[in-house]
Amino acid sequence: QVQLVESGGGLVQAGDSLMLSCAASERTFSSYAMRWYRQAPGKQRELVAGVTNVGVTNYADSVKGRFTISRDSAKNTVYLQMNSLQPEDTAVYYCYLVTYPKYEYWGQGTQVTVSS
Repeated sequence: QVQLVESGGGLVQAGDSLMLSCAASERTFSSYAMRWYRQAPGKQRELVAGVTNVGVTNYADSVKGRFTISRDSAKNTVYLQMNSLQPEDTAVYYCYLVTYPKYEYWGQGTQVTVSS
């Protein structure tokens, strides 16, 4: 019954920055990985960034060098720092948690809109 609560989305102009946050209501699992996905209307959901249980990060090619994923285990929170935002980044961003033993959870989504 873990709940993921996302925040930080909004409307910005190209070149601006945003930081998304995703807080888990509890941590009863032994290890976990967290990821950010995004989905634009009419498009397939895509992986944006992820961080493993040991801190290894990965990014979609389209956001490398601009986005940074991080987590604060003490706060059960994962962040996505988004710099140099472009209109192509416009989407609903979803936080995803996968634990071990394996359970999966999704956040409610937060809208990011980037105008040119």
